[in-house]
Amino acid sequence: MRRLYNFAFAIDQDFARCSMHMNTSTLFSSLFAYKAWANQELFAAVMALDETAQQVERHAATRILNHIATVDRIFVANLQGATHDFAATNTSDTPSLADLRDAVQATDDWYESYVASLAPEALDESIEFVFTDGQLARMSRAEMLMHVITHGGYHRGAVGRILAQLSVKPPRDTLTVFLHSTEPSRRERDTIR
Repeated sequence: MRRLYNFAFAIDQDFARCSMHMNTSTLFSSLFAYKAWANQELFAAVMALDETAQQVERHAATRILNHIATVDRIFVANLQGATHDFAATNTSDTPSLADLRDAVQATDDWYESYVASLAPEALDESIEFVFTDGQLARMSRAEMLMHVITHGGYHRGAVGRILAQLSVKPPRDTLTVFLHSTEPSRRERDTIR
């Protein structure tokens, strides 16, 4: 009887771990879809700035967006166990805003495809890599993915602040706005209960 209990407990624990991974995988898919959406919204707002009258602020916003994009691409390499050519977390040259937007969209597409195809157990896998300052590091895939999400959100907020200082209303790029605009049924009374 005790053996049967231990077997049932082990199956229950495996099921719980599997459910957690399925939820985590779904969460990552949602978060990277949100990140791509928020990036599109923010790029549209920055691109609407006047290239002459708001040149300084537009350039500052572009540098921040380029930093996010650079770190995102560094972590693409880290997740693949590959090396990259970045010596810093920003590039010395500033790309045009249109070129940067296109590069960011391609990277966002990569992350969305990556998390959609990632086996749930791979999230816990630890990967060694080297930071741009030469320091050795080790993180799980889940930790790296969360870093990309939180790092981008932090710096998008800095760009939003630049917009606000110009009296330009920053996009409402919160996760709640994304979820409710992409899934309007979440606003329906019957789905809340």
